[in-house]
Amino acid sequence: MDTAQKNQIVEGVIWKQLLIFFFPILIGSFFQQLYNTVDTVIVGQYVGKQALAGVGSTGTVINLWLGFFVGLAGGASVIISQYYGGSDAQGLSRAVHTSIALALAGGAVLSVLGLTTARPSLELLDVAEEVMDEAMTYISVFYCGMIATVIYNVGTGILRAIGDSKRPLYILIACCGVNIVLDLLFVVVFRWAVFGVALATVIAQAVSAVLVMARLMRVKEAYQVRLRQVRFHGPTLKKIVRLGLPTGMQSVLYSISNLVIQAAVNAFGIDAMAGWAAVSRIDGFVWMVMSAFGISVTTFVGQNFGAGRYDRVLRGTRVCLAMTAGTTLALTALELLFAGPILRVFNKDEAVVAMGVTFVRVWAPAYITYVFIEIFSGAARGVGEALQPMVITIFGVCVLRLLWIWCVLPLHHTPAMVAASYPVTWGITGVVFIVYHLRMNWLNRHIIQKA
Repeated sequence: MDTAQKNQIVEGVIWKQLLIFFFPILIGSFFQQLYNTVDTVIVGQYVGKQALAGVGSTGTVINLWLGFFVGLAGGASVIISQYYGGSDAQGLSRAVHTSIALALAGGAVLSVLGLTTARPSLELLDVAEEVMDEAMTYISVFYCGMIATVIYNVGTGILRAIGDSKRPLYILIACCGVNIVLDLLFVVVFRWAVFGVALATVIAQAVSAVLVMARLMRVKEAYQVRLRQVRFHGPTLKKIVRLGLPTGMQSVLYSISNLVIQAAVNAFGIDAMAGWAAVSRIDGFVWMVMSAFGISVTTFVGQNFGAGRYDRVLRGTRVCLAMTAGTTLALTALELLFAGPILRVFNKDEAVVAMGVTFVRVWAPAYITYVFIEIFSGAARGVGEALQPMVITIFGVCVLRLLWIWCVLPLHHTPAMVAASYPVTWGITGVVFIVYHLRMNWLNRHIIQKA
């Protein structure tokens, strides 16, 4: 496998290679966010703010389970990118087939866990009784399609790890189109309300899972998926778990802190819940940019580390940091300027809009601080460093956020004070990641281990 001929990540101009990889991920993330946003818009406009609040209250619960597994499977992406960069065909094949086996098993387990814990989780969040039926309908249908969701996430992770960010984009565009058409059909025409939105999402995820598996089974390279070889390879699984478990646990603890925050928002009533749900969709467009850069730097670092190009690891990280910071500042300005008109797309209730504007004004100016968390942790994961970023994030974001809700919020009990938990913790954690990166130990330690 002549990696250098197949992609230029380990040879080409750094900023160009980062952008070549970044833009398909960004566009794909845009479509991902678009079909999530379409769900929210259709629910808010055609079903009402009660349904909007109910659907919005499920996001943190779903992410608790799904985020853990996606984080765990992220260990496979790091290993795959390193094997691909180092031209290790046998190791690459084993990692791919172990990842697919993990997706099948994990998706089944997540469906069972999600369905059995759905109502207790929502009750723990203090979801209002008047929106509980909508929330339970959405979350139950979503969990029934969890296997397809997990296969899609793992499959696109494999493609991106070997440097292919275009095909995940094409698959996501198709998925988005299916979701939008079915949303309109099920909700506007058939009047299936929240059930229709949830069913459209599950069907779209199933289509995307089929498409990504079809692509992986058709390729002729070492990362081709052969169904008869899908099994757990013990040593490879251990490596995946070693690298992915810290990220998965980080995602769980992050979600737990968000669950506490969601409960705090719910205490302020339906207007706050609906405003929070709408802003979270707007907010998602900023995160998709940072996340796309984060995925780009992880793959870039992983392949260059596997190829022994350690100079490019450091230079690529800093170039990516600069590009992410500039883009984030531009998006921040746009969100602050047009928050009101955008929020009215989701729901025209002025109380909901006013609440959403309050959240935007608290969050948006602090986006820039999260850039350091995203890029420096992504680079560290690319060389196989997972534990330290997890520890920093857990204490800097999760623990401090909980302390804010439990200790500071009671002193000034307002929705804005709930939202303030985000910028405060981003800022503190961002400073810690800057110090962590400048020490360089995250790279040198793994160079020594590789030698």
